[in-house]
Amino acid sequence: MHEQVLKSKPKGVEPNEGSASIATSSESVVDALKVKEWEVGMFHNEVAATQGIRIRRRPPTGPPIHYVGPFEFRLENEGNTPRNILEEIIWNKDIEVRHLKERKPIGMIRKDLEKAPPVRDFIGALRAANERTGLPGLIAEVKKASPSRGILRENFDPVEIAQSYEKGGAACLSVLTDEKYFKGSFENLELIRNSGVKCPLLCKEFIVDAWQLYYARSKGADAVLLIAAVLPDLDIKYMTKICKLLGLTALVEVHDEREFDRVLGIEGVELIGINNRNLETFELDISTTKKLLEGERGKIIRERNIVMVGESGLFTPEDIAYVQEAGVKAVLVGESIVKQSDPGKGISNLFGKDISV
Repeated sequence: MHEQVLKSKPKGVEPNEGSASIATSSESVVDALKVKEWEVGMFHNEVAATQGIRIRRRPPTGPPIHYVGPFEFRLENEGNTPRNILEEIIWNKDIEVRHLKERKPIGMIRKDLEKAPPVRDFIGALRAANERTGLPGLIAEVKKASPSRGILRENFDPVEIAQSYEKGGAACLSVLTDEKYFKGSFENLELIRNSGVKCPLLCKEFIVDAWQLYYARSKGADAVLLIAAVLPDLDIKYMTKICKLLGLTALVEVHDEREFDRVLGIEGVELIGINNRNLETFELDISTTKKLLEGERGKIIRERNIVMVGESGLFTPEDIAYVQEAGVKAVLVGESIVKQSDPGKGISNLFGKDISV
């Protein structure tokens, strides 16, 4: 796989010009040039707005300065103030990634890729768990905190929690790597990967640049999260191609009808998550899953054999049964199990039965 990564980079195309400009195979050089035209022709936020994306990608540069006589005032306005928590996270992530790319350019990451552990089959693990138990395969989340709930677990040992999840029957693990808002880290991801845990690992990060995909794989990730509320179609299209090149599974997350329809229009998507949390207000409503999987969308999902994942707001066996009835084959759960004194037993409480092997 690593040899393939190196060989398939078109000559003269460097994957450090932003997410949309990375060519993933020799046939996509022309496409990459078209992408550059797209980038030059329209501002990112204008393109995003045409697709119903409300999260702006405008990093905060500091409120403008106003002078009144000898006094200097800094006033916030709609253009430089995040409108919700997700937008704030994304603005900060843009800045964070820009600095990381300067310190660790893609050439250095390519060398790290050669030493990365083999990729594990994320979707295969979910399907196998679903067939074994008759219940949705569990992606158990290793998460210390969240912006909406604060600190979820004070005595936080990521490896201990991961091992407890695996023992309790988790098919895969999701590891938060955002430090500022979720108290996570890539160190936690590496520690879990090197601990002997066999579950495939999802790097739970706010992806805004394709550089992050290479970085996540170099740290041992088997899957990454792509959020449709943040990424325009073209970014999702190219990032999923890069994921396939690297062997990563892309979990593409949606939370309303328009996002779902956009993602269904993108070729090659195999794993879609429905987030029951409103990403702007952080309010929960698990009926979102049922609503989005009704009718034609549910039919398309079944025809394409796409694995659906229910996310957020799942606390009881009744919640699990509800989203399973709606059509999900997997669930991603963090808060309701990580807060338990024994996270492994928390899984049994969540499903209403022991699902360990």
